[in-house]
Amino acid sequence: MLTRNEHISQIIVTAAQMRDIEARIFAAGMPVSALMEKVAGLVTRRIQDIFPQHNISSLFSSSPEVGILVGPGHNGGDALVVARELYFSGYRVWIYLPFDKLKELTSQHLQYAQSLDIPCYQDVEQLPNCDFLVDGLFGFGLERAITDPIAAVINQLNQWNKPIISIDLPSGLHTDTGKVLGTAIRATYTLCLGLWKQGLLQDQALDYIGKAELINFDIPLADVQAVLGDVPKVKRITSATALSTLPLPRPPVTHKYKEGHLLLICGSRRYAGGAILTALGARGSGVGMLSIAVPESLKHLLVSHLPEALVIGCPETKTGAIAQLQLPEKTELSDFSAIAIGPGLTKDATSIVQEVLSCDRPLVLDADGLNILAQLGTIPTLQKRQAATILTPHTGEFARLFPDITDAKHDRVKAVREAAAQSGAVVLLKGARTAISNPQGSVWINPESTPALARGGSGDVLTGLLGGLLAQGVNKNIAVEDIVATAAWWHAQAGILAASERTELGVDAFTLSQYLLRVIN
Repeated sequence: MLTRNEHISQIIVTAAQMRDIEARIFAAGMPVSALMEKVAGLVTRRIQDIFPQHNISSLFSSSPEVGILVGPGHNGGDALVVARELYFSGYRVWIYLPFDKLKELTSQHLQYAQSLDIPCYQDVEQLPNCDFLVDGLFGFGLERAITDPIAAVINQLNQWNKPIISIDLPSGLHTDTGKVLGTAIRATYTLCLGLWKQGLLQDQALDYIGKAELINFDIPLADVQAVLGDVPKVKRITSATALSTLPLPRPPVTHKYKEGHLLLICGSRRYAGGAILTALGARGSGVGMLSIAVPESLKHLLVSHLPEALVIGCPETKTGAIAQLQLPEKTELSDFSAIAIGPGLTKDATSIVQEVLSCDRPLVLDADGLNILAQLGTIPTLQKRQAATILTPHTGEFARLFPDITDAKHDRVKAVREAAAQSGAVVLLKGARTAISNPQGSVWINPESTPALARGGSGDVLTGLLGGLLAQGVNKNIAVEDIVATAAWWHAQAGILAASERTELGVDAFTLSQYLLRVIN
């Protein structure tokens, strides 16, 4: 059972949804001014944690000087309260306010700040030096591109190379898509207010948000549910939810086939490593029984790497691809708990993919499995499959599979949702912020990853891991989309842990597979 805070940390909202949730809070009697004080107080305390006064000698030569960037709306009001509280705490504070018209509450906070003799500037050329900046220029809901003179100011401040803490989201980012609206603040930290904004979990925003954290100011769950429903349509994958989906603990009385039997169909003479890495990912999942179908020429190689697996040598083409799926006597595809196909297969294995698509087992398609599927043009036929289908494309494969969906690089949530609806499959769109959708339009986003995973073979490890979890989850009635979310989280966390110990240059796919169980431990 998730705690309230764990539940809140999962929720992702658009600008319109956040606006509706806030409207309910204010309609219930919460004064806007009181909420602003509470939120800004929490932001101030977090800033003091990041740049603490008691440890100031190691960071700055004297008490830190802070530049507060103030906009015309309530985001600017938040920033002015932060300015006031930092000033009272002994920080040297100045304010930059390049706007004449302010919201009433923001104007009142400015008046009080000026009564404290906090310096306030309107000309960027007059700004003194500072140790860090707090960005409160624009909050959520910005729709229009920022133009000069504000755009020029933002570009100039970015060139200062000072740490910048953005309140809610960096000024200039679209709240829903993460698109840069003309220009945007390049934040070092983003302190997201109340609920996660969808734009902060889009790949195109990542160069601007720095380290993102949630400032939880106790939004009532009833207000969230009134706007989003009992089950939010877009959610962050958290460690709590991912770990709760793992097939642990195992029952005291069980056997290997009860813990899932996975069939991997992968590899070719040219891409033998793809089969090995996929199998190592499956091994890391803890699946009870692993069978691996490869070309006959690879059989002994696979046995040497995975002696516990049942390796099935299949007839092969002249090019070294699987020519025919030759399962052991009295064994059918329907005997397996799940099947994963694709890594290292080559397009010469088209007939194998067609055969597997017609079976009634849960199926993961990756790499050449996806390329063959795109070549066949059979995406709509996936709707007719009697079992779950999972597609795991990167953006290039996604474009080949769904050529009419143009938003994969700009609005991944929208793109993956449309793809799942078209195909009837669970679609996992790989990226720095992997997005997953089921055919009903529910989306999961993995909020953490590492560029260390930009290595050949890391996707093969994910395919094996996902296949192994799927084989186990089918027997335990775990929702397919939850299994996919857990696999994406686990794979990313293994990369993060490995990179923390070996740097981002030291995480090859084999090493990645060795870190899977260390994450769980």
